[in-house]
Amino acid sequence: MSFISESQLRNQRRSIKTFQNLSESLKSYKNESTTYKTKIFLSHKHDEGEKLEGAISLLKNFGVDVYVDWLDEGMPKKTSGQTAVRIKQKIKENHKFILLATEEAINSKWCNWELGLGDAEKYIEHIAILPIEKDHISFSGNEYLQIYPYIYQIDYAQTFKGIYRSSGTYVVYPEINGNNKVIPISEWLRNR
Repeated sequence: MSFISESQLRNQRRSIKTFQNLSESLKSYKNESTTYKTKIFLSHKHDEGEKLEGAISLLKNFGVDVYVDWLDEGMPKKTSGQTAVRIKQKIKENHKFILLATEEAINSKWCNWELGLGDAEKYIEHIAILPIEKDHISFSGNEYLQIYPYIYQIDYAQTFKGIYRSSGTYVVYPEINGNNKVIPISEWLRNR
């Protein structure tokens, strides 16, 4: 069991990558039909395109639509107050909010601002942290994991949080007031 690592995201990205560059690949995600799909606002650090593409590929395996702000044609070309207004609107419109929690994103003022908005709009049933570990280095954003649900990979069937679970991807809720809730990500995504 583990957090998803950067190398797992690279492998996820490679598994769907053909001869498209990053921008073409992300635009193809944008052009998919979104009817009846759970819509996710994916907060991320803008200069982490390869990690973003791997995360989108991972989430797409669950049949969702992922919103990425810089692919939004309605987003202003230059960052301004209108950018913030549009982001607030999109966080409200999407069913779920996920922070792609890399070391860099945790330190980003925009990602933290978006997380605060996601907290206000989606807490606790429709928000999650997707912690990404650098290869062979532990995830350092543990304070987030104490207050937000997070996405966790169980690599083989085992007992986790007191219950035998099969391998797969889960959403783990923080242990607040004795809560010990762990659900498959597919179930979490269906709950809109």
